[in-house]
Amino acid sequence: MSQQYPQQPNQPYPPQQPGFGAPEPPKKRSAGKIAGLGCAGVIALFVVAAVATGATGGGDSTDTSAKDKAVAADSKAKDDRAGKAAEPADEKTQAEQFRACVAKNGTATEKAAAEHVTKVTGADKRNDILDSAEVFTDFTGGLAGPHQGEGKLIASAFTSCYESDNGLVTVYDKDGELLANANY
Repeated sequence: MSQQYPQQPNQPYPPQQPGFGAPEPPKKRSAGKIAGLGCAGVIALFVVAAVATGATGGGDSTDTSAKDKAVAADSKAKDDRAGKAAEPADEKTQAEQFRACVAKNGTATEKAAAEHVTKVTGADKRNDILDSAEVFTDFTGGLAGPHQGEGKLIASAFTSCYESDNGLVTVYDKDGELLANANY
C-alpha cells in the first residue's frame, strides 16, 4: 500500500521535499551584473576599434621626409644668406637609407624584396622604450595575399639594419594592409 500523507493547509499534495520534484526556476541576473557585462562589451568594442585602426595604418602616415627636406632647404637658404658654406644636400630619405643597408648587408631575396619599399617612417626616432617603425611597399594583397613572404623578408631585413631594446616594425602593402611585422 502506498503511504498517505496528511494534508496540511496551504501545502500542495503530496508535500514537496527539497531536492526532489520540479526543478527550481533559473535565478534572474542582478542589475549590477548586467551593467558590468554591458561596460565590458563597450570596452571590448573600443579595443577592437583601436587595434583595427592601428592594423590598417589609420594613424597619421604622412611622409615626414618631405617636411625634413623643406626644413633642410630653408636652413640652407639661411646659411647661404649668412655667408656660410652650405653643406652638400646628400641626405637620403629613410626608405633610401633602408634600401642601401639591405643592398650592403642583405641576402639576395631580401635585396629583391627591398626594391619594393616605397616609404619608411619611424626608423630615425628611437628611444628604446617603445619604438615603432613602418615600412610601406608597392605590394598588394595584405597578410593573406601572394606577397606575404616578401613582407616577412622586408621585416627581417629591417631587424638586421636597425636595433632597439623594444622596437616593432610593421610592413604594409600599397593599400595600407598589414603584410608582416617583427620585433627589432
